[in-house]
Amino acid sequence: MKNREKTGVVIQARLSSQRCDRKVIRDFAGTTLLDILLSKVEETSIDSNSVYVSVYEKELIDVCKKYPFNIFERSSVSANSEGTSVTEIFEWWNVLPLDNIVMINACCPFLRSSTIENFYEDYLKIPNNGMFAVFKKRNYIWNDQNELITPISKNLSTKTIRETKEAAHVLYAGNLQDMGDNVWMGDLTKKGEVFLWDKVEEKECLDIDYEWQFNMCETLYKGGFR
Repeated sequence: MKNREKTGVVIQARLSSQRCDRKVIRDFAGTTLLDILLSKVEETSIDSNSVYVSVYEKELIDVCKKYPFNIFERSSVSANSEGTSVTEIFEWWNVLPLDNIVMINACCPFLRSSTIENFYEDYLKIPNNGMFAVFKKRNYIWNDQNELITPISKNLSTKTIRETKEAAHVLYAGNLQDMGDNVWMGDLTKKGEVFLWDKVEEKECLDIDYEWQFNMCETLYKGGFR
């Protein structure tokens, strides 16, 4: 059982994006992606004093000031890092008064507040340092040698295919000391080292990386899809 007072939440955001510029702050159905997430976190019972929003640009800082959360002013280096070390991107790893953190992707407008809270509560209960949200799939999957790795029945029905789990990229959890060793969540290649949390629905995991995804998700959001 992890110490609740030493387990917080971090939301990291920046304006620059090579594939969908300013996506977290642009108008999205009359609001912004960052506002949507911060509002959902505010709906949970997670202590607001344990929530940190890591941002650099003034526009993002101004949005964050509307909510009762801590603001960690990240550096320009961190905000513009691409493929650099864990400690450089997550430069708060040795600053926050925490042992463990849950990170939430700010670009997933359909992630529910109840899912965020359930993920956090379940993380407190497990012995693993790392936890990774995944969703269940039933589909034909081949490896890079064109070998089918999901056995199928003779009728080719996806209902009978062996269930697999796909990375959700919406919720993550890890230990800050591990981050100091440039380890994020743990070794995903070692069975059981990282706890795979499969209680999130696939529709909650729509992650906006490209312009077409931004437009599609905004249309769905305007239409009442949640």
